[in-house]
Parts: sequence; structure tokens; C-alpha cells
Amino acid sequence: MANGQLNGTDLGVYIGGVLIAYSTSATLNINHSPRSTSNKEDGGWETAMEGYRNWDVSCDALYAWVDPAGSAISNKTLSDIFTSYIHTRTSFELTFGANGGATNDTKYVGTAWLTSASLSAPNEDSATFAVSFQGSGSLVQTISS
Repeated sequence: MANGQLNGTDLGVYIGGVLIAYSTSATLNINHSPRSTSNKEDGGWETAMEGYRNWDVSCDALYAWVDPAGSAISNKTLSDIFTSYIHTRTSFELTFGANGGATNDTKYVGTAWLTSASLSAPNEDSATFAVSFQGSGSLVQTISS
């Protein structure tokens, strides 16, 4: 970490503490949807107050069945994710961030649902998959000590 800036490679998406295999990018969105309080006395200006907050995560990864050494992958693969969470329609603990245990590592943890999974198989190129998750309830920021 130079000048307090993070290398995106250090951040990952973890399902139940297990890293999504061969991830190439990940995004965490935290949103706020203010509720309208506009009325006839606002002089034509919209007014708002606090509203619901929500969060979601997306992840792109290389599609693989085994690691380069030929052994089974210990991280979460598309097959694991599909079988465990879309097929059974269950929520799970999702973590976005650094999970190496170093001092001051920041991560965001919450309960999520898998909302979509797609597989791309281009001609003469790497097969990839993309997954999207919708948070359910609060997202908690933790900093390791």
C-alpha cells in the first residue's frame, strides 16, 4: 500500500469465508434511496428525507474446473455457487475486502442472495463467469487489529 492507496488485487469476494476462484474484478455498491417529501409549498423544488439503504456486489472470474497443478480447486467456483445458492435458494454470508488478516485490513460483511450467474465461452479466449449478489439487511465494516 503506497501512499494509503490499495491495489485492487488485494481485495476479493468471499462466500462463507471462501474466496471466489480466479476472480478478475469485483465491485461493491452501497446505495441510499431518499424518500420524497415534496409538496405544494416547496416552490417547485423537490425535497427529500432519509430512506432505505441497500448494497450489492458483482464479481467476474475465470471459469475453471481444476487449478494449474491439476488438483481440485479449494476456492468457490461457478458450479459451487450455482449448486449451493441458486439451486437451493439460500442466503449466505458475503465478504468484500481483504481477508488476509493483516492489521488494518478493511472488509465489509453481510448476508446476501445470489441474484444472477452467467458463463461466457468466447472462441479462442478464456472462458469467464460473472455473478451478482444482493445484500439483505445491514452491511458491516470491520477493520482487523
